[in-house]
Amino acid sequence: MKKVAFETLGCKLNFSETSSMRRDFENEGFELGEFDEKADIYVINTCSVTMDANSACRKTVRQALRRNPDAFVAVVGCYAQLEPEEIAEIEGVDVVLGAKDKFNLLDLFDNFVKQEKTIIHKSDVNEAVDFHNAFSSDDRTRAFLKVQDGCNYKCSFCTIPLARGASRSPKIATVVRNAELLVQEGFKEVIITGVNSGDFGYGTDEDFFQLLQALDKVEGLERLRVSSIEPNLLHEDIIRFAAESKKLQPHFHIPLQSGSDTMLKIMRRRYGSDLYRGRVELIRELMPDASIGVDVITGHPGETEELFQESFDFIDSLDISYLHVFTYSERPNTHALSLKPVIPKQERKKRTHKLRRLSKKKRFNFDSRYVGEVRPVLFEEANKEGFMFGWSDNYVRIAVPYSSRLINTIQQVEIGNYSKEGFHFGKLTDNVLDEERAIQEILLG
Repeated sequence: MKKVAFETLGCKLNFSETSSMRRDFENEGFELGEFDEKADIYVINTCSVTMDANSACRKTVRQALRRNPDAFVAVVGCYAQLEPEEIAEIEGVDVVLGAKDKFNLLDLFDNFVKQEKTIIHKSDVNEAVDFHNAFSSDDRTRAFLKVQDGCNYKCSFCTIPLARGASRSPKIATVVRNAELLVQEGFKEVIITGVNSGDFGYGTDEDFFQLLQALDKVEGLERLRVSSIEPNLLHEDIIRFAAESKKLQPHFHIPLQSGSDTMLKIMRRRYGSDLYRGRVELIRELMPDASIGVDVITGHPGETEELFQESFDFIDSLDISYLHVFTYSERPNTHALSLKPVIPKQERKKRTHKLRRLSKKKRFNFDSRYVGEVRPVLFEEANKEGFMFGWSDNYVRIAVPYSSRLINTIQQVEIGNYSKEGFHFGKLTDNVLDEERAIQEILLG
């Protein structure tokens, strides 16, 4: 029996797809191992978002071959779709599989022995109109459920449409069945993920709002989150539905990319700052406690110092909770490569640091609102130096003394002091677990 190990580079969608491949190999009788172990087969699922894709891929291949120089190495996914010849030049890679073929590894090989020459399987992503269901677990409590793939948008900086093809999704009934299977496996929380999740149902008579309504009715599902949704697709009816739902958590992650309308046009985004502010203000009106995360890109071509400051001031003015800040990275075959002025890399990093400092301030201010309040927290499995962690409904990270009886349970927790590591200590308030609560009161005071 051969042992196979997987490594994922990139987003939650990649993680869900890697988990799908793992299950396929397990069902065929392969032994599953961890990537830091010696294995017979290593599968590396790649990302194409940044210019570090090549170096990350090379480093990961080297790590695998140090553990077993005779191992079969497969590099798959977005970077494999965009730059297969570049990957084929990495010593020790046996096969490169793009977006359409990455799920066909078991069909293409049976003995998984090292090849004399790297084999490249590259298909036109525009022909990859099928949808491959996938989901992944996070510490056996939260599952990431893929509901959509591909993208029809043409943002100036993005290679995803080139790597994954056009927007596509399964039927609502299929997603609901997958969610029901996750509930049967014991997951308390399902996080909806996709390349452009809000575009679910594009070209059909179904849409994302209908999907949320259907998932909200899944029996036994206690928590539902949306990993990310474009502001122009976050319609008011979705926000109002989330405010009324007992399953949809008060947590939104809404890509912005820039707070400057000039830059939004340059980036070929499909909204303006007024629409974005309106979405944030409606969420705050209906769900004052909701966590709101924001994606931002710094140093995109054309972003003068004045336009960056305009973006910074706009973001600073929003009542949001945290930022994910990305430094612009040149990607082949994107419109941004033709734009001027090109921002020096050192200046890009400087702007990134400035926004990340703002993010820390926003995160601290948001989390601190809830010190002394009681909120429901779903606890994870890991024991980290005597503590276990969980997320509140509104995405505040909470730590309590470890107890195996708390794993994968939702408990009412009083939020305590903020730690320098970015989480809050908490105290159980329910009487269900009096012993654990007593221990916590001793340990935490």
